[in-house]
Amino acid sequence: MSSNPAESGPTLKVSGLSKSYDKRQVVGPLDFSLEAGSVTGLLGGNGAGKTTTIGMIMGLIAPTCGEIRVFGHDMARERYGALGRMNFESPYVDMPHRLTVRQNLRVFGLLYDVADIEAKIARLAEDLALHDFLDRQTGRLSAGQKTRVAIAKALINDPRLLLLDEPTASLDPDTADWVRTRLETHRRTHNCAILLASHNMSEVERLCDRVLMLKEGTLVDDDSPVGLLARYGRDTLEEVFLDVARGRAGGAAA
Repeated sequence: MSSNPAESGPTLKVSGLSKSYDKRQVVGPLDFSLEAGSVTGLLGGNGAGKTTTIGMIMGLIAPTCGEIRVFGHDMARERYGALGRMNFESPYVDMPHRLTVRQNLRVFGLLYDVADIEAKIARLAEDLALHDFLDRQTGRLSAGQKTRVAIAKALINDPRLLLLDEPTASLDPDTADWVRTRLETHRRTHNCAILLASHNMSEVERLCDRVLMLKEGTLVDDDSPVGLLARYGRDTLEEVFLDVARGRAGGAAA
């Protein structure tokens, strides 16, 4: 086994993770891990703790207790050993509007110390069809164009761990399918582990090989989409989601 922590063990390991505000626990304790090349859905209603969990994994929110290891690095003490190999995408996080798309990607490329950043931007522009608006101010883009730019930013450093928060929100079905295809390609070509928070159940069914179900910050189920459908006796993950949200254990009638 390799002695390099980036090459041994799970890509992400969360142990006893919890977060409290004013003595009110909003997440946890959570225990789960992500293997290289896997896609895991993080599901739950509004306020279930999905965004807080992602924020703790990224190191933006300090956990109340517990441990997060990314590529073997303890994010509380060794985060800079992992940050360069992970990235994040959400359509709810804007880039500076007055900078052009090219300028924004250049800034993030420099932050990640990407070699030959101009060549990298050119490849992303080709892969994600950015050429028509690469030198347009980011604030002047449509929702679909902004999402493509956000995906480009998330892939600028060829991450091996990708955290996604509603990546296709507000997109039409054609553009959303286009984005999912690019994410699937990145997962395959880079053996990237993906943690996907989404309210789009068809998206989760398509992309994910595992689903973590959160309710009020607590992990209440963990299985493959097929396993969840079988256990709850449902035809779609949306029905499973409603069962969990409304406390209908095992898909029992309300």
